[in-house]
Amino acid sequence: MLTLSHWIYILVVCTVIISMIFRRDVVLVCLVGTFFIGIAYTGSIVSGIQAVFNALMTGGIEIFNIMLIIAIMVAMLKSLESIGADKIMLSPVRKLMSTPTITFFILGFTMYVASLFFWPTPATALVGAVLIPVAIEAGLPAIYAAMAVNIFGHGMGLSGDLVLQGAPQLAAKSAGVNIDLVLSRGVLLSIVAGVVAIIITYIMMIKNIDKEVATNTKIRKKKDLRFEISDRPLAVIFGRAVPLTLLATIIVMIVNKIRGDAATALLGGIGAAILIISTVALEGKNSLEKLTIHLREGFLFSIKIFAPVIPIAGFFFLGGSESAMILGENAPQLLFDIGEAVAQVLPLNKISLGFGNMIIGMVTGLDGSGFSGIPLVGGLAQALGGPAGVNVPTLAAIGQVSSIWSGGGTIVAWCFGLAATAGVAGVSPLELARKNFLPVLSGLVVATIVGIFIM
Repeated sequence: MLTLSHWIYILVVCTVIISMIFRRDVVLVCLVGTFFIGIAYTGSIVSGIQAVFNALMTGGIEIFNIMLIIAIMVAMLKSLESIGADKIMLSPVRKLMSTPTITFFILGFTMYVASLFFWPTPATALVGAVLIPVAIEAGLPAIYAAMAVNIFGHGMGLSGDLVLQGAPQLAAKSAGVNIDLVLSRGVLLSIVAGVVAIIITYIMMIKNIDKEVATNTKIRKKKDLRFEISDRPLAVIFGRAVPLTLLATIIVMIVNKIRGDAATALLGGIGAAILIISTVALEGKNSLEKLTIHLREGFLFSIKIFAPVIPIAGFFFLGGSESAMILGENAPQLLFDIGEAVAQVLPLNKISLGFGNMIIGMVTGLDGSGFSGIPLVGGLAQALGGPAGVNVPTLAAIGQVSSIWSGGGTIVAWCFGLAATAGVAGVSPLELARKNFLPVLSGLVVATIVGIFIM
C-alpha cells in the first residue's frame, strides 16, 4: 500500500526528470524532496531536517571510493605532466598518425585506453591537447578529431568503465546487485554502442572530409603543431615505466580475478605509489609541498564532478535498502514498493523496460553529468525489473550506459567533457553535440536491443 511518502517520492522523481529535460539542475529538487519525505514518514520537522543530512552522508559514503580513485589518478597525471612523461607516453602513437583514417582510429583507441585509466576528462587534457593538433596536421578535420575523442572516451570508455569501475559500482549499489554482473553487461553494451557509433561517424567523415577540410577555419598553423618531447632522463624513465606498470596491474587483476572494490583499491594504490615516486624524483626536498598540491588538484577535480551527484544519489537511495540509514530502522524502500505496485497494474516486459530505462537514462544525462542519473536508472531496474521477472543487472547496465553516453560528454553541449573536447579541438560545442547525436542515438538503440536479448 502506497503511503504519502511514496507519493511524494513519485512527485519528486517526475520533477527531476522534467527539470532535466529543461536542462535545469536537480540538486535543490532532491534536497527539498528528501526533507518532505522525512517529514511525511516521521511526522516531525526535526526528523525531516535530519533526513537531509543523513541522505547527504549516505550518498557521500556510497560513492566516496569512486571520488577517491579519480582524485588519485588525476593527481598522478598532474605529476607526470610536471615531469614531461605524458608526451613520451604518447610519442609512439604520434608516429603512426599519417592518413585521416589511420589517425581517426589511433586517436580514438588511444583516448579509449587513456580514459579507462585516467577517466575521460583528464584523458582529454592528456590525449587531446597533445594529439589533436597532430591529427589535424595529418588531414583529419578538427570536428572528427573531437568526435573520435568523445565517442571513444566519454562514450564507450566511460560508460563501460572497465578499470576504475565507478559507473558500474554506482549502478550496482543503486540496483542492489553484485557489481560483477553489472560490470560484465555494461562493458558489453558500451562496446556495442561504441562500435555502432564509430562506424556511423567514420562513414560521415568519409563523405564529408573534403568539405570539412576546405571550410575548417580552426586548423592550426604549422608552427603551432610542435610536439616537443622532453629528453630529461626522468621524463624518459617515467614515460616508459608508467604504461608498463599500469599494464602489469591490469594483468594481475585479470589473472587473480580482482574485481569491484578490490580492483579499485589495487589501482588506487598503484596510482598513489606512482604519484609519490614521481613527485619525490622531480621535486626532491620540495616534494612534501608539491605532493599536496597535486592531491589538492585531484580532489578539486573529483569533487567538482561529484558534488552534485551526492545529494541526488542520497535522494534516490531512499528508494532502496539504504533508506534505513536515512529515515531510520524499518523505513520503507520507496522505489521498490512503487515498482511492485506498478508491476501489478501495468504489463511490464523486457522491451518496455529496456527502452524505458534507455530513454530515462538519456533524459537524466541532460543535466550534463552522466553519473547523476545512474542512481535513478539503477533504482528503477531493481524496482521494476525484479517484480517483472527481468534480469536486473542487465536492465541497470542499459540505464547506466545510456546515462553516461548522454551526459558523460557526447550529446550534451553544456557538459564539461564535451566542452573541454571542443575547446581543445577548436570547434563549437553545439556543433560537436549535433554531429554526435545520430551516431550516439543509433548506438544506444542497438545496445538496448542487445541488452533485451540477453536479459
